[in-house]
Amino acid sequence: MAVRKGERHPLSKIMNKIIYNMITKHLSSNAKIGLSLLAACGLMWACGGASKKSNTNDTDSSSQEREFGMQIVPQEPLATPSKNKFSKVQGFKEGETPTASAGFKVVRFADSLNSPRNVYVAANGDVYVAQARTETKGDGKKADSHNEFRSKSPNNIIRFRDTDGDGIADERETVLSNLSQPFGMLLAGEWFYVANTDGLMRYPYRNGKISTSGKKILSLPAGGYNNHWTRNMILNADSTKIYISVGSGSNVGENGMEHEVRRAAILEVNLDGSGERIFASGIRNPVGMDIEPQTSTLWTAVNERDELGDELVPDYITSVKNNGFYGWPYTYWGQHEDPRWKDKMPKEMAQKSITPDFAVGAHTASLGLSFNKADGFPEGVYIGQHGSWNRSTFSGYKVIFVPFSKGRPAGEAQDFLTGFIGNEENSEVYGRPVAVAFTSKYMLVTDDAANIIWTVMPERL
Repeated sequence: MAVRKGERHPLSKIMNKIIYNMITKHLSSNAKIGLSLLAACGLMWACGGASKKSNTNDTDSSSQEREFGMQIVPQEPLATPSKNKFSKVQGFKEGETPTASAGFKVVRFADSLNSPRNVYVAANGDVYVAQARTETKGDGKKADSHNEFRSKSPNNIIRFRDTDGDGIADERETVLSNLSQPFGMLLAGEWFYVANTDGLMRYPYRNGKISTSGKKILSLPAGGYNNHWTRNMILNADSTKIYISVGSGSNVGENGMEHEVRRAAILEVNLDGSGERIFASGIRNPVGMDIEPQTSTLWTAVNERDELGDELVPDYITSVKNNGFYGWPYTYWGQHEDPRWKDKMPKEMAQKSITPDFAVGAHTASLGLSFNKADGFPEGVYIGQHGSWNRSTFSGYKVIFVPFSKGRPAGEAQDFLTGFIGNEENSEVYGRPVAVAFTSKYMLVTDDAANIIWTVMPERL
């Protein structure tokens, strides 16, 4: 596995801790301290030393208890000033890849794409990729925060096939065009569904082929603050309902809550688009969704609010409770009140706000979420972090892994796919991961900045 010069290995911290615990079980406290220092020095030598260019330590260790895990203590609002740091995408050169955890390799599933945002793997192995981007309309002040503002959104879906199972697509075909910022995709029976920013489309699907004669079966509130145009979707555990994620139309309700109807929510509808209801609300921008396999519970990755400082508010992953309210815009991480609502806080809403399950870092733009479905991968959930813009130092720009046991998080967040940050001092990044999905053999990660889909697979394959 290649590691960029100056990078710390993604699993070095974890392995160091395991080895330390094994060796020091019967040592005195003084001996343990000495061994810790030796281990740290030896690890830095073996891995080429720590570097701020590394994607593995893009938040200082003191922030861990405030930004990551199940039991966090959020920093006070504006304990640090709200600052913007926009990334400049350089792209990956030919032959370069991100860095995967030990025991895994990375290859290009497909490249030369046009803003690949989401990926969906069908039961027959076909891989569908939705290509779309944020358009400058209504988002001009954020235009420098992403390099997706290059031209009109491609608005299409491409089908890929990997016929020999080597992790590299052999066939590609554009199957749907002239869409409206598509993101979510799914197959149910003889229908292929697409979630455009403004509605749910349904297309006949026969023998692995999609008819272009689709029909809108549900209208959705279009667009949204910054990148909140994404509409993801997933079937419930028994395939009788569709969950649809709809992000907020603002940062923190500053345009009036009358403009947030059916937003910052996960909707539930029947397979024909009827019977809509709000399944959960107060979820600022839910994007990644998956069903946890042991409990059949819906989980989502959520982008939290901006402009409260470097370490507020942590993005999170959470199980989604039926009729649950998760705080936006009034509170965050349970019942911590947003100061921008201080004089008009609806107390009854604040008091019923649910604390999310697991924090994954402030401003990381955690978009992708998928539980493992391939052999050879650690059991748990994988989260694609698109990367920050409202923070003085970069956070995110990687795929992280959270181990699960009995349907719940069972350990610390770990870096799984890194190396997307190039030169942070110059604000340079190579790419930006978005969605995560699994075939039966490997993981797929979309990179809408480098215009590549990455395959991560066990080295033995």
